[in-house]
Amino acid sequence: MQRFLNKHAVVTGAGSGIGQAIALRLAAEGATVWVLDRDEEAGLRVVGEITEAGGVAEFAVCDVASEAAVNAALARPVQVDVLVNNAGIAHIGNVEQTTPEDMDRIYSVNVKGVHHCLRAGVGRMMAQGGGVILNMASVAAKVGIADRFAYSMSKGAVLAMTLSVAKDYATKGIRCNCLCPARVHTPFVDGYLAAHYPGSEEEMFSKLSAWQPVGRMAQPEEIAAAAAWLCSDEAAFVTGSAVDIDGGVTRLR
Repeated sequence: MQRFLNKHAVVTGAGSGIGQAIALRLAAEGATVWVLDRDEEAGLRVVGEITEAGGVAEFAVCDVASEAAVNAALARPVQVDVLVNNAGIAHIGNVEQTTPEDMDRIYSVNVKGVHHCLRAGVGRMMAQGGGVILNMASVAAKVGIADRFAYSMSKGAVLAMTLSVAKDYATKGIRCNCLCPARVHTPFVDGYLAAHYPGSEEEMFSKLSAWQPVGRMAQPEEIAAAAAWLCSDEAAFVTGSAVDIDGGVTRLR
């Protein structure tokens, strides 16, 4: 499929994990992909993967917590037809264990970072006559998850921002949706298990996988497939949706 020919897509946090998978998928379907990440080495590696596969990609260093950095990065593409707000960070802890500093750190990236990108992206799209925005939320925005106080707060905010932008720009040619994944097997998961459960990684991986009713974690490519559809013209009638891609967590647990 070449659903994104002659389109420019911006993917934040595209240096690894879900963002990388989305960037690769959009490029494979014809998009010129702008890989945004604060890790230059990781971002350039993804650009290399795309170009080696015959696609077109550019890289821009961008810490989404900085409005200036976001504005500079989103000013570079010729146009912004697709914006995927994927960049985010995690935090583990209940309300008693979550310090004000923890809240500020999560808020600066997962909430303000999305706001910065939405503000700049909507401005570009309004000037060019429309576009598509996809935000990465989480099942944590919809269900209670133990020891994820700050993270759940931030993803609930992402869901609310998605609905707000979808409502305000529904008649202006801009669609805005979000994905709500459950656990996804990324390098972050492997690193977390190695750091916190040395010697018991396999056991804990099985336990985390079993939390999904289907008995496994998602693969990044599965998230990317859903993202590509939502960002394509095939989903032209979809806006203001929070799409569960969660192995049954939201409805079946």
